[in-house]
Amino acid sequence: MAVSRINEAGLNVNQYGNRNLIINGEFQIFQRATAATAQTDGNFLTADRWFGFVSGGGAYTTQKSTGNTGTISHDTAWKIDVTTADTSLAAGDYYSLVQKIEAQNLQQLAYGTSNAKTITLSFWVRATKTGTSCVCVTKNDTTQYNYVAEYTINASDTWEHKTITIEPNSDIKAASGAIVNDNGLGMQVTFVLAYGSNYTAGVNNTWNDSADFATTNQINHMDSTSNDFYLTGVQLEVGDTATDFEHRSFGDELARCQRYYFRIDADESYKRYANGVYYSTTAAETMIYLPVTMRAEPSFENTGTSTDYAFYDGTVRSISSNLALNAASYAGTMVISGTTSATTLGNGAIFLSNNNTNSFIAASAEL
Repeated sequence: MAVSRINEAGLNVNQYGNRNLIINGEFQIFQRATAATAQTDGNFLTADRWFGFVSGGGAYTTQKSTGNTGTISHDTAWKIDVTTADTSLAAGDYYSLVQKIEAQNLQQLAYGTSNAKTITLSFWVRATKTGTSCVCVTKNDTTQYNYVAEYTINASDTWEHKTITIEPNSDIKAASGAIVNDNGLGMQVTFVLAYGSNYTAGVNNTWNDSADFATTNQINHMDSTSNDFYLTGVQLEVGDTATDFEHRSFGDELARCQRYYFRIDADESYKRYANGVYYSTTAAETMIYLPVTMRAEPSFENTGTSTDYAFYDGTVRSISSNLALNAASYAGTMVISGTTSATTLGNGAIFLSNNNTNSFIAASAEL
């Protein structure tokens, strides 16, 4: 007979989902790319809701890793592969993996009050290099506070499960610890690969209001091109106990990711994106319907080359220039327009990829 477990929020964790404050913690969703992609500083490139920081002489790629079941219950993971080593870190160098969490999803933490909750971070990690690594939980709203925690990688290239419990201190319970109930940035979780001395004065298992994300014990995962780092099963929840990972369906996780990023890729040469209309004799527009309410009014992303796209009305009319976002609503639609060859005002047309499978259209409302 299963025993019910009640977490600090008063929820029976065997009955209720939505415990995990991390989105795509199992790394199922890769709307942008699954193959190895060179990480650039602060950009989302492969796994949805996750990005990397990179500043220094080193470089790494990120990609989707599959076939990880066996000792762990997660088939998918995020793989980081060092491609250029940084063997001597400058003071300002930094390399890390980050997820940002929307503030209104964190109100159950009751930060900024005497009832502020304890939270627990758990995850599976596998790395080439052994030793002490750090993870940092940052409370961003009002006053920024960093909680730095060490964990130990005991064996090379072996999956290990880690749990870190984070109790609120007097700063988190004070007004300066509050997280505003809005759609802005409330918290971020940072897995450190390597940081220079400007960021390593943190004290283990302690909140601080400095810019430190690690301790001086942090090992350098960037010191060899033989180094890999894998991450999966990341869960952040209310309570002082790490419960079993909250496995979500692919569709559920995708919808959560699409609040921040929605993308349609050309999987055929003339991929039909949406219906459109010519609003002049040399220009057309189309309306893309967004599958979920986005966090904020999205920006428009594409290949950056107008001629990768076209409108079709019996004739494929390449978009010669000015492919752009005309209007957007976070709650439903995105209107895109572009200049085409001469045609008839008011005629309908289909917005599609122009004889290529590299194009895409995307709406981004990332934090």
